[in-house]
Amino acid sequence: MDQPSGRSFMQVLCEKYSPENFPYRRGPGMGVHVPATPQGSPMKDRLNLPSVLVLNSCGITCAGDETEIAAFCAHVSELDLSDNKLEDWHEVSKIVSNVPQLEFLNLSSNPLNLSVLERTCAGSFSGVRKLVLNNSKASWETVHTILQELPDLEELFLCLNDYETVSCPSICCQSLKLLHITDNNLQDWTEIRKLGAMFPSLDTLVLANNHLHAIEEPDDSLARLFPNLRSISLHKSGLQSWEDIDKLNSFPKLEEVRLLGIPLLQPYTTEERRKLVIARLPSVSKLNGSVVTEDEREDSERFFIRYHVQVPQEEVPCRYHELITKYGKLEPLAEVDLRPQSSAKVEVHFNDQVEEMSIRLDQTVAELKKQLKTLVQLPTSSMLLYHFDHEAPFGPEEMKHSSRAVHSFGIRDGDKIYVESKTK
Repeated sequence: MDQPSGRSFMQVLCEKYSPENFPYRRGPGMGVHVPATPQGSPMKDRLNLPSVLVLNSCGITCAGDETEIAAFCAHVSELDLSDNKLEDWHEVSKIVSNVPQLEFLNLSSNPLNLSVLERTCAGSFSGVRKLVLNNSKASWETVHTILQELPDLEELFLCLNDYETVSCPSICCQSLKLLHITDNNLQDWTEIRKLGAMFPSLDTLVLANNHLHAIEEPDDSLARLFPNLRSISLHKSGLQSWEDIDKLNSFPKLEEVRLLGIPLLQPYTTEERRKLVIARLPSVSKLNGSVVTEDEREDSERFFIRYHVQVPQEEVPCRYHELITKYGKLEPLAEVDLRPQSSAKVEVHFNDQVEEMSIRLDQTVAELKKQLKTLVQLPTSSMLLYHFDHEAPFGPEEMKHSSRAVHSFGIRDGDKIYVESKTK
């Protein structure tokens, strides 16, 4: 049988990890030197292979000499073959079957949808614990075949594969703990629930950048579907209802949630989003990557009560009544405007005249004199200004320094400004 055209795995391996490109470094975990043997390749004594091989974007289309692969890769535990041109599962199998310690395999962005994965071929993957098939367009039939032959698979990545539905195999996969299935086209909960049936031991489910618009499932059924789910990401999903957020409480072991970028939260401020979600999810200890402290939880729950105190009774969520039992009924916090005052109403005294006027506090003394020029009929160069605060113990304070800001004198509503002439 003729070898497929293109660069082989073995060819790329020899090029990348030759001493010229990858000098041997001594020390634990730094690399493995493979000595020459009489039966070995003449390249064998020149390769320094680490246990983690990264051969992405190298134009690989085939395996190459399997004896060579077995000789060099006996110790390799992680292999990144992403963004190559592998389209035949048999060629992938030739590589993997000769890497007996392999636990992590990345086949992302290879056109593997162009061939069928047979069970005998998938058997060579049996030791793999983490498998990445992002943007490989792998069919569900391929995924099912892999699941049947990988009894220890713990992490599976199926992102960017254009899935609109989920196909369930006849048997479930008990070993899988983490599933990344982001950036697909999963919209209906009926498809997501199949993942629960397929992976009953699932600990982490990453559904970001799908179009899921609702969680349509009774609470007791949710608990049975995902009994071990500890973390879920619904980042940039299409959730639009607070009832969907409440549904998350049905997962009995849920601790971590990601909910950024969903339509439901768009009308709220950043503070409101976080506090309202925390208050609705009493068992969640991490939200959007940040730990929820005990103080933050109490603050959020009290905020939740005050936020809903004016809401009509028929629209008040159940969580409100639970928190009322915990904290009692709380009145809305008084709104305090902490912004600095921008103007003040003062009495301007000149000779025997008194005029009430509003002055800007952000202007300078020189600018205030210009404002008073018309009123007191004095040139600014001849004005002396004094500020009198009725609570001040030392009497009027001369407003010296033309460039000084008026607010720095502590002027408030009701204070007095005395204007005198320097020639007086």
